[in-house]
Amino acid sequence: MGQRGREVALRTDARGRYSVALAATEYGKDARNRGQEATMKNFGRALRFALNYRLTLVGALLSAVAVAVFWGGNIGALYPIVEVAFRGRSLQEWVDQEIGQAENQAAELETALAARQQTGTGASGEDPAVRQRELEALRVRWQAEQRALATLRWLQPKIHRFVPSDPFQTIVAIVAVLMLATAAKNCFIFSHHMLLQRLIQLVTFDLRKGLHHHMLRMDLTDFEDQQVGSLMSRFNLDLNHLARGLNALLGKAVLQPLKGIACLVGAAIISWRLLLFSLLLTPIAGLLIRSLAGSIKRANRRAMEENSQLMGVLSEACQGIQTVKAFTMEGYERHRFHRVSKEYLRKSMRIALYSTLIKPTTEILGLAVIFIALIAGAHLVLNQQTHLWGLRLCDRPLSVPALMSFYAMLLGASDPARRLSDVFSEIQAGVAAADRLFPLLDRRPEITDPRKPRLIPQPFLALHFDHVDFHYREDQPVLQDIDLSIRAGETLCIVGPNGCGKSTLISLLPRFHDPVSGSVRIDDVDLRQVRLRELRRLVAVVTQQTLLFDDTVYNNIRYGSLQATAEQVYEAARRAHADRFIQDQLDDGYQTVVGCGGGRLSGGQRQRIALARAILRDPRVLILDEATSQIDLESEQLIHRALQDFVRDRTAIMITHRLSTLELADRILVLDAGRIVDLGTHAELIRRCKLYRRLHDIQLRIPA
Repeated sequence: MGQRGREVALRTDARGRYSVALAATEYGKDARNRGQEATMKNFGRALRFALNYRLTLVGALLSAVAVAVFWGGNIGALYPIVEVAFRGRSLQEWVDQEIGQAENQAAELETALAARQQTGTGASGEDPAVRQRELEALRVRWQAEQRALATLRWLQPKIHRFVPSDPFQTIVAIVAVLMLATAAKNCFIFSHHMLLQRLIQLVTFDLRKGLHHHMLRMDLTDFEDQQVGSLMSRFNLDLNHLARGLNALLGKAVLQPLKGIACLVGAAIISWRLLLFSLLLTPIAGLLIRSLAGSIKRANRRAMEENSQLMGVLSEACQGIQTVKAFTMEGYERHRFHRVSKEYLRKSMRIALYSTLIKPTTEILGLAVIFIALIAGAHLVLNQQTHLWGLRLCDRPLSVPALMSFYAMLLGASDPARRLSDVFSEIQAGVAAADRLFPLLDRRPEITDPRKPRLIPQPFLALHFDHVDFHYREDQPVLQDIDLSIRAGETLCIVGPNGCGKSTLISLLPRFHDPVSGSVRIDDVDLRQVRLRELRRLVAVVTQQTLLFDDTVYNNIRYGSLQATAEQVYEAARRAHADRFIQDQLDDGYQTVVGCGGGRLSGGQRQRIALARAILRDPRVLILDEATSQIDLESEQLIHRALQDFVRDRTAIMITHRLSTLELADRILVLDAGRIVDLGTHAELIRRCKLYRRLHDIQLRIPA
């Protein structure tokens, strides 16, 4: 394990669990202390992605408005049905009678108002405030009757013209209209659902692409600090939770309140004061739901962190299954997975608890609203009053059909409120997911392109490490005062004890890391002044742990050189001494799928395909990091012959302990504890460098 690997392992051991280290990395102290405003900001950023598809968003919102209008309209149809069915009269008769009653009532109120004004003028001992209140009450009643009379007169010609005069035919007509309205409502429900799903899927698609694009730009240090399972959890669980949260917010959280508002508007038309009186308990419901929503959000965040831990444990066990079986650690892995799964179960049950509490809370408070309206409305209708406990609840006494319609509107508003009980947990889960996704998207890579890039000299004369220092942690230096020049076309081998900084040194050339101090230059051009794409096209890397993708042999060789022709691919395989085994030993030749990580091939076969990939790229600088340390002798000899031809006239830097590879070296660099111990030819180092002689005697002569 390299210096960086030991450091990550030490940090992991010290904290005991990956999830703790991950939480510290991702959130930090400031992130854990963020308030609700900052939390919703991340979720709001996800919502802004929906604005990229304005037509779809507007279409979904308009469909929701149409559904709400039809929802309230269908419930409002109860009033004419009650008037016709319960009283056995047509709507024409109803409107004519209502106009007559309103005219009589208005005339009576006008007379009473005039009489009260005259009798009260000279009355002695009468409280002026009481008299003023009585006058105001009479005036309000008279104005209410005038408004009702105006409405009825406006309706009268329309009802006489368009509504059947027979009561039964009237009911049939109303039912037919309701059926058509219900069909139209369901069409709008369908369009709302499809447009919303399209919107959510497009937003998720954009976020997934953005997350993947950002992951490819992340520094290698970020991948060393995090588990692969944690990143996979972002793409899977977190994005799904965010999508469900957006779906809940733009779907039910828009549609259901609109339906409720349509019903409340209908109830307000009947009696807005009675409606306000009935809604006295809604602030209490709002406070309780807000408290539960905060608990749900925190529980979801903890569950998502635990899921990252779960995915990490599972990923490690799958990747290291051979080691698990070889050391008979199945029981340990079962126990470890059981422990993490149980913790995830506990946190998931906490989410279920809070989510379940929302439904009875909203249902009980909704029933309380209905009961308040029932008691207050019954008192007003039975006593033909407009006041309750001195409070004016309506301008004119309510009729039974009007009160029934009022109750129906409240019930119509309570159903959307009940359906909203499931929305809170989904939205809070989406908020928690956004808090995990966007900090990752906001993390800016340290290795970036310069604003004003310089060109690499063609051809260049030398690579220079100019007093380079590097560390992952300040108290643990990895490279110290590295001063080295490598001539163009030279082959340099690097040797040294494990953990001395060899891999870190060569990782500075393709800018996987940047020096903490000093510089790495091509001639006089600092690598930090060169575009990353241009620099990395100059370099090819073959590592000890060769990674092949789950694709064909042909595509794996062509990876990084997509413009290459088939003949160039075959020629690269021949130069890497891979063509024979590809043609003779693989069932489908170059079209053979190598499996995940190249698992269907031997180590030597994988290394030769990786070398063919590097040869096809035709780099000016070839880097090999222990590329022959874990393969058989035959493969090593074949790769050695391939390298003899390939490194000619190009710069090669190799980390190796193999004698056969050292024979290719023009010079050998000896590293120890991050410092250059010596540099020279094999003969020179054998003569003057104790560390090199020790490595030569102990390691280089060990039989393969």
